[in-house]
Amino acid sequence: MAAAVGATKRRLGADGVSRGMTDEDLGSFADFGGSGDDASAGATDETGVDATGRDADADESDGTGAETDDAFERVAYDGANGDGLGVLAVSEGLRIGEREDETRLRAYVTSANRSNVRIGRYLVAPYPDGESLFCRIVGLEYGQRFHGDDANEIHARRAMDGSAIDEDDYTFIADLEPVSVLYRDAGELKRRMADRVPKPETVVREADDDEEIKTALKIPESGVFLGHLAVGGETVRTGATPPTIDYRVTDDYATGDPLAFRHTLVAGGTGSGKTHTAKNVLRQYLGEERTYPVEAGSDREVRAAVVQFDPQDEYAQMHDDNPEAGTEDERRWEREGIAHGGHDDTVAFVPKVGNATYTAAHHDAEQIPFTVPFSMVRSRPWLAASAGLNDNQYPALQTLLNRFFDRRGASGTYEGFCSFLDDPALKEELDESGKIHEATYEAVFRRVRGMPNGVFDQDARPITDLVREFVKPGRLSVVPTYHVSDSRATETVVLALASLLVDEKLSSDPRFPRIAETPLLVGMDEAHNFLADADTVQARQVVGKFTDAAKQGRKERLGLFLITQDPQDVAESVFKQVNTKVVLNLGDEDAIKSVNIPPALAEKVPYMETGQMVVYSPDNSEPVELLGLPTCLTRHGRG
Repeated sequence: MAAAVGATKRRLGADGVSRGMTDEDLGSFADFGGSGDDASAGATDETGVDATGRDADADESDGTGAETDDAFERVAYDGANGDGLGVLAVSEGLRIGEREDETRLRAYVTSANRSNVRIGRYLVAPYPDGESLFCRIVGLEYGQRFHGDDANEIHARRAMDGSAIDEDDYTFIADLEPVSVLYRDAGELKRRMADRVPKPETVVREADDDEEIKTALKIPESGVFLGHLAVGGETVRTGATPPTIDYRVTDDYATGDPLAFRHTLVAGGTGSGKTHTAKNVLRQYLGEERTYPVEAGSDREVRAAVVQFDPQDEYAQMHDDNPEAGTEDERRWEREGIAHGGHDDTVAFVPKVGNATYTAAHHDAEQIPFTVPFSMVRSRPWLAASAGLNDNQYPALQTLLNRFFDRRGASGTYEGFCSFLDDPALKEELDESGKIHEATYEAVFRRVRGMPNGVFDQDARPITDLVREFVKPGRLSVVPTYHVSDSRATETVVLALASLLVDEKLSSDPRFPRIAETPLLVGMDEAHNFLADADTVQARQVVGKFTDAAKQGRKERLGLFLITQDPQDVAESVFKQVNTKVVLNLGDEDAIKSVNIPPALAEKVPYMETGQMVVYSPDNSEPVELLGLPTCLTRHGRG
């Protein structure tokens, strides 16, 4: 104690003024029984707590006298032991609302699971009573766990040197969108709208059960196969066998109307895989087990007939097996119940137009040539004009056609009609009677004479004589037009045959009962070329006819299967009747807007790879992303 007092005197000095302290002033701490540490570290009170408030028994030496608990020690944690990805967080609220903007559902993702989480993945959050909330990830966000500023030189240089971040320094949050609540009723898994909020800190896991996912997304167990459920271009995997989830479209009356008769659109740009996809879907409709009633309430069922208009001459290949399909492909298709292989009853109905010749080295389907008889024009006047008719010219054309067929009957030909019009006496008679003005008559005559050569009445059987062959249950009838170089001639052939099918389906007194009685799927590739809106009488007639067909298709068992790379050009009145939209890659913004799919999926469309698609079919399922089959089910390509 005397030494300490002396040291104090030396520090203050005799006059009480502070003096500078030197190493000698400090002396040796060994005098106090320590090893260079504060003496208070060795002193404890009767309770065993040292002077700093720490438990003396908890402090252990490493044998050198240095204490180990003064340094910050990080807790090691390798992630959750179960199959969870993380837990629901309540720090910013946990809320389920009737509107999307009222919902606040966020999950904290543990560090070990972060690299595998993707936007669009499906998660499940259980309720305490056994129900579950099925969700979709719609956003991912990193945040700082500790307050700090990482916009500085040290952080930048460390990152540029390749140093990895410590995930424990950050939070990782997934924004979730509720899809449905899953529950069991008498043992059956069912779904309902998201109507309750889960508990805070509920463990969320990735959805990996086939039944759970299909129920939550309302995907039918059976129906027409389109592809496999996917997220971000990768198939969703489950623990089942097979591990993929097949997506099917409702196709029986037990669960509602078959969606084939509520119409389908396949839209995709060049190279997106739309023809490959269309072939695979059409092949399912041609399966031997797929039948439909011949009329509402009938016990007699027959297979559907498929008529496919084919501007690029690709669909007759569906007659042939795909030489690129291997044994493993076929085994997988068999396991999943997917119709595959060439369809034997495929026939190419080849239009005879002028001097155009058709070659078929790329397929082995039977070929039947036909011609469009001019007699079909009597009830379809718009077929006889090469250019747009106005509201005065169209009634004039109808009057002239009626006069002509009244005189010549069903044997009247295109050349005969042109000769009939080239009659000055007839023109003068109609002008003087006030029925058709001279200028209108001449305008109609010019448009009739302007039709491409060789469209009507060529050296082949008329299509009206081939109806029983053209529309046959279980048959794929392909109408190739690639060999016809004139676009107006192609349009005339396609619309003549398509309108024949539609008219007979909608007629209360059909001329061809075979068409009326057979469930029918009408496929039209490059549909934008045939069903576009335009300010002409012909366009209005065609669009009006197909709009009526689309509206009544469900009742008459008539389905439209439209394929296009320009969906924005398909008439809106027809487009609005389409229930199932299969959208592959589209690069045009107007085209993407026109298909009217949910924004979250529309944003993916320009980035999708070949075979990747979005399916929007409100009466079938929630909007989903799919991957089509990488191998075509029938022959495909000219190689």
